Amino acid sequence: MTQRVDLERSDSPGTGDAVPGGNGGVDLAMVKQVGGQIADAISRVVLGKPEVIRLAIIAVLAEGHLLIEDVPGTGKTVLAKSLARTVDSTVSRVQFTPDLMPSDVTGVSIYDRQSSQFEFRPGPIFANIVVADEINRASPKTQSALLECMEERQVTVDGTSYQLAQPFLVLATQNPVEMEGTYPLPEAQRDRFLARLSIGYPDRNAEIGMLADRDRTDPLSVLRPVTDAATVSAMIDSVATVHLAPPLRQYIVEIVGSTRAVPEVRLGGSPRAVLHLARAAKAAAALDGRPFVVPDDVQRLAIPVLAHRLLLTVEAHASHRSAEEVVRVLLSRIRVPRGG
Repeated sequence: MTQRVDLERSDSPGTGDAVPGGNGGVDLAMVKQVGGQIADAISRVVLGKPEVIRLAIIAVLAEGHLLIEDVPGTGKTVLAKSLARTVDSTVSRVQFTPDLMPSDVTGVSIYDRQSSQFEFRPGPIFANIVVADEINRASPKTQSALLECMEERQVTVDGTSYQLAQPFLVLATQNPVEMEGTYPLPEAQRDRFLARLSIGYPDRNAEIGMLADRDRTDPLSVLRPVTDAATVSAMIDSVATVHLAPPLRQYIVEIVGSTRAVPEVRLGGSPRAVLHLARAAKAAAALDGRPFVVPDDVQRLAIPVLAHRLLLTVEAHASHRSAEEVVRVLLSRIRVPRGG
């Protein structure tokens, strides 16, 4: 375990400073408690995947969007819907198909004959949590409709901008691009996802547990909210107060910057990736009840936050290199900040 001496310095905020001023904020102990309750609830539905569940909660606390990628049948949609149902908030689900139009997601202006004016009809994007199922089955035009929503948290239709709900989170699922009938996500859209995770196949005991009762009942039907949107917003505010020491800021910048200088990579991590990795590390620390980030937080999140943003060269693909492997090698080469 990496030491934290010199990372928790005298200028770092104490536990008392971690409470947002006013607005009914919650402290980091509450973040840890509520985060644990969310994880316990989801684990009753998604069996044997504690690290996957933890990463999903980190994305929520970092106010980032989450991309869940895996082969069909591994529980991508179940995870997204479980996370959405644990928060008492507005939730919408969009099934992305090749004929889906951008206005089907964002909304459309309709002419009202009685008032002789155009009236805006909001689309499903106007919700706290949007489950975008099989997002890469839609055309690039429809996928691009999400760019403004995900980054600026607003929708512009016919020259008028409409603010989205707070908090706002896109939980997108997708099949690997090698699957039939899928389109690769645009680079700009992939960069807007804070993290990508793969669920993977469950172990033997988890699959046996699935057979025990799921032929008679749907565990999602009995899943109840453990918190609400207002509390999640306060938790997000608390995460922002977690201290990130200057050596760790330099460490994050060095990790992301090094992805731009690797010969096997033709497109490295963006400045947005730096911000996302820092926010994710703060969320991980808050989920553990700590008011400061340690190097382990950064290292554990570097692959899920960075790998999906990297575009490898043709030679790297021919050598069967993966973006995850590239990030893993970089982490082993870069000096880790340590306390004296």
